[in-house]
Amino acid sequence: MNEDIRGREDEPELLRDQVQQVLRHRVLVAGGLVAGLLAGAWFAYGSAPTYESSSEVLVRAATINPYATNGVSVDKQINIGSERQTAAGNAVAERAAEKLGRSTDDAGDLQGHLQVTNPPDTLVLKFNYVAANARDAAKGAEAFAQAYLDYRETQTTGTVTNMIAGYKKQLDPLAKQREDLLDQINQLEGDTEKSTALAAQANLLSQISELTNDISELQALDTTPGYITVKAEEPVKAEGLGTPMLIALGGVVGLALGLLGAWLRMVFDPAARSADSVSRALRAPVLGSLPRVPEEPLLAADGALAEQYRSVAFRLAYDRHFADRRRLLVVEPGGEGATAAVVAVNLTACFAETGMSALLVEADLRHPGLARRLPEAPGVRPGWAAGEAVADGVPWPGGRHITVDAGESGTFELVPGTRVPHVSRTLTSAATTRLIDQADAPNTTVVVLAPPVLSYADALALVDRVDGVVVVCDPRTVARTALERIRELIDGAGGQVLGAVLHQAPRRRTVRRRVEGAALIPTPTPTTPLTTESVPRDTLSSGSR
Repeated sequence: MNEDIRGREDEPELLRDQVQQVLRHRVLVAGGLVAGLLAGAWFAYGSAPTYESSSEVLVRAATINPYATNGVSVDKQINIGSERQTAAGNAVAERAAEKLGRSTDDAGDLQGHLQVTNPPDTLVLKFNYVAANARDAAKGAEAFAQAYLDYRETQTTGTVTNMIAGYKKQLDPLAKQREDLLDQINQLEGDTEKSTALAAQANLLSQISELTNDISELQALDTTPGYITVKAEEPVKAEGLGTPMLIALGGVVGLALGLLGAWLRMVFDPAARSADSVSRALRAPVLGSLPRVPEEPLLAADGALAEQYRSVAFRLAYDRHFADRRRLLVVEPGGEGATAAVVAVNLTACFAETGMSALLVEADLRHPGLARRLPEAPGVRPGWAAGEAVADGVPWPGGRHITVDAGESGTFELVPGTRVPHVSRTLTSAATTRLIDQADAPNTTVVVLAPPVLSYADALALVDRVDGVVVVCDPRTVARTALERIRELIDGAGGQVLGAVLHQAPRRRTVRRRVEGAALIPTPTPTTPLTTESVPRDTLSSGSR
């Protein structure tokens, strides 16, 4: 229950963190915005303006009496869908081309500029014509509307003419039969025969009268196909969004694409990038965020950087787990471990500044080098080191101990590292355990510097002796999976991650110094075991590798 409530409370924080990570990719966001603005400007200035004019036609059917109320309305005889197809057909386009003074071969091109629509529940056809200028748009809409009316009237007139001609073909034989029947009636004398002929004459007259009425109705038919209710006019302004709107729309689309690209970059970016991501991966707080850590000198002078180290040291001092045992292991995920050395030195100096008896153990036996980079101050060795031998021939860690002058912070003791034949055996030896156990003395703190935890297993060999671990990392380069792996390894070894210290390290110069420093000490070979006797005495005295 509490975990569900905590998860819901963390949702706004996670969302805020994701938004901040998206906005960190400013290049993608700005690039998308600029590309969108350029695309909008290109469409605005690269495309020609278009003008649209429209004309509306009310379609009607041919009728004798348009105001008759009996029978089926003539409007019901019109299929407006068929009329719309007729208006957009080739026959109307050819007539419109003639009215515009163009060849009938251009009818297809004119159709591409025309759109015929029908408002719902009406008998109105709307002709929309698009052209490069306002005058041509108005003329095109007017020409198509008039061409449609002319075409329908021609079709209706032709139909009526054909029907009248057909009725007349039926009427001519009947008229001849009537004349012949009249001649016969005049020649007949019997009443019976004459009555029969008169009945035939009456029937014949009825047919002639019916055909004559049909012809009269067709001749009286009103063939007007419709009326132009809205006359096309020249448009005042061009169609489209306009230059400002196109540029603004391009900017919005470009910004959206830039944000999408930044979000995808964030999703598929393995780096932690933010303090919240580091904290979630390690399941430990971020103790401090340092600016660019200088390589020389190791000890930070008074200023913002020194205050950051003091803040981290005080947070550790009030951590219950650290306060119980006062043992601290400082490591980096990978790389050369140079930044971890800087953090370890300054944290030790901060503990010494609080009045503690601080000891820094350089457990990086693969790349030792702190002794030559720290100022040595003569003084009496602390009581916890009084029983240790100081001869140069004694293996690490029972060899030489150095008192480091930390300036205004006071002094602290350093157990410098040295190359040994068997690193793992040395780190797990009883002498190493006794050295770290000196933190059990009252008011004593031991800080152990180990090589990168993902590069070597040395740090894991010390975790069960030190317990508290501080991870030093650059969130821009370290992967979230690497931090999760470190947490799993430390938890499995019986330790606990106390927190993380973030920094921005100058990686190129660090690597260069490592390469230069590696050339100062001969590399051991299988036939020549590496001991303190194989390293020149002056090299040991200076603390170089």
